[in-house]
Amino acid sequence: MEYSKLISVTGLNGLFELVGSKTDGAIVKSLEDQNTRFISSRIHNFSHLESIEVYTVRDNVNLVEVFQAMGKSKEKLPSEKDAAAVKAYFQKVYPDMDFARVYASDMKKMIKWYSVLKANKIEPKLSEEENAEEQA
Repeated sequence: MEYSKLISVTGLNGLFELVGSKTDGAIVKSLEDQNTRFISSRIHNFSHLESIEVYTVRDNVNLVEVFQAMGKSKEKLPSEKDAAAVKAYFQKVYPDMDFARVYASDMKKMIKWYSVLKANKIEPKLSEEENAEEQA
């Protein structure tokens, strides 16, 4: 499974692999319970993980950079239910994050998504990085 095929769906918890697309929606597979189903684009919006950016005190960074920093960190992942612990975790792991504009709910979602990626052994990296490595 590739990071480039992963999406988030509004109104639904967790991450999904994009299996196929139709004119009125998409066929997705849940990474948590492995169920495959059709999701209507009339009801839900889809966001590719590759396209999500995070506010920082400098320029915005791709979510992949935050996930990679989380992977390199020796800090233990906090429970996503404890907002104070989540914020303290990101202050240590990614101190450049703009904590005034990144909501606690977004940080909790990053913790949950990272846990799902680790459980499914998916390495977070952009598809452009993969192409550059293949050409080198």
